[in-house]
Amino acid sequence: MKNILLLSAVLLALMLFSCEKDLPTYYEFQGYEFASTDPNGGDWTPILINSGDEISIPTPTSITSSEYQQELEDLKLAIRQMTTEEEEAVTYWTQNPIVRWNEIALELIAKYNLIPGPNSDGTYTLPNPTNPSGPPAFPFAHPPYAIRALAYLSVAQFDGLISAWHHKYTFNRSAPFTQDETIVAAYLDNIIPSYPSDGAVIARTSREILTAMFPMEAEYIAEKEAEHLRCLLLSGANVQSDIDAGVIIGDAISISALERAASDGMKNAQAPKAVSDSIAASALDRYGWVWINQELPQRPVGLTPLYGKVKMWNVENVEDTRPIPPPAIGSPEYNEDVRILKDYADNVTEETRSIANFWQDGLGTYTPPGHWNDIANKYIVQYKMNPLRTARTYAYLNMAMMDAGISCWDAKYYYHYPRPIQTIEGFKTIAGTPNFPSYTSGHSVFSAAGAEVLAYIFPDEAATFRVWAKEAAISRVYGGIHWSFDATVGTQQGIDVANYTINAAQNDGAN
Repeated sequence: MKNILLLSAVLLALMLFSCEKDLPTYYEFQGYEFASTDPNGGDWTPILINSGDEISIPTPTSITSSEYQQELEDLKLAIRQMTTEEEEAVTYWTQNPIVRWNEIALELIAKYNLIPGPNSDGTYTLPNPTNPSGPPAFPFAHPPYAIRALAYLSVAQFDGLISAWHHKYTFNRSAPFTQDETIVAAYLDNIIPSYPSDGAVIARTSREILTAMFPMEAEYIAEKEAEHLRCLLLSGANVQSDIDAGVIIGDAISISALERAASDGMKNAQAPKAVSDSIAASALDRYGWVWINQELPQRPVGLTPLYGKVKMWNVENVEDTRPIPPPAIGSPEYNEDVRILKDYADNVTEETRSIANFWQDGLGTYTPPGHWNDIANKYIVQYKMNPLRTARTYAYLNMAMMDAGISCWDAKYYYHYPRPIQTIEGFKTIAGTPNFPSYTSGHSVFSAAGAEVLAYIFPDEAATFRVWAKEAAISRVYGGIHWSFDATVGTQQGIDVANYTINAAQNDGAN
């Protein structure tokens, strides 16, 4: 256990500044010159569909046709009549609106990350997708739900843009502001063909996926889509037929994504009490221990006991990623960890408390996976990624973290290991105790997987991401929520799972 103490010291010395950094969910940026335009992006390997040409759209009319010329006139009229509010909206949506839709997704996750409380009689009612208004309202956007929503959103966006890029460079229709010099473009000319509109693909895909995941927000999400589509015209980047073609792609890819989601096993993740009790009994027979929820009143079932059986993106068999068993309770390794946790609890410092609080990402927040999406936002803008590259970054980031979360939950309920608060007499945490078993640490697994993908995408920043992941892991030990081996083994588990996704990324044709 000396290694964990050394790791703690190194992190405090090197990364204390990260506890003070501000990670907003809204970035102030406008259009920028893309670092690359990836004209071969339509040949990249998609995830949900077989190829970029699988989705068909109409052949566009000639730019000399009367139909297209009328579209230009309609566009110019719309720009002349633009209101101040519309001008602000155009600035907001930028040339890379995927970042904006990601921010919207994070906001919705935080809004719905509220655990249902007990009824007056001490019983609990679970959120029900067939009655989303509840009570309690659906969904409870806990970390497994949050990362699943982000994964389906970003994978659909990525595949939709591969299709869009295929058609863009097949038809090569240039943007309206290059056709008519009286049209003033809102953004820099990045010389990407306008048909179909990549923005429209993103707007429609985002609306469909987020509405499915957050049905109570359907009206709000539809308003954001309408605003986004309107801004594509007002920016001078697209005529209406560009947008209509993009919507066709968005509709088609959303159907594919939601078909997969309907059959991925998530609807069974929150198992009934009899199944949950059977899982616990199996662990007790196998190892002689069992996790028991410490809440009062006690919830009858832990959070999503069967999430470990949800379909993974890039791992064929979740058992291939299951870590070694945790230390036996009462063993020398276990007793050493008891000593470590007691020492942290008895000697809380401003630094360790700050680290624990910074990475808490608990109820009412965008959860640990959302935190890593927020980190990605900053670097996507900093490195001036085009929309296709942006979608690719989010897709691999969120697939890796979803696979990592599934692997983590498999381990949690397979080993059913008690948390420190259960087995250390009189022990208290400084940050609450989650409603699921301890081993391995979800924060550690999510963070390590996210950091590895971002290190692959942004190699110059790799060391920073990896240190942040280790800081996120140790934060749960500082908080008394996890054993140190939950964090160290979980970190390696996240790395191992992420490598499956990175291998897929290395072979998708984008490098």
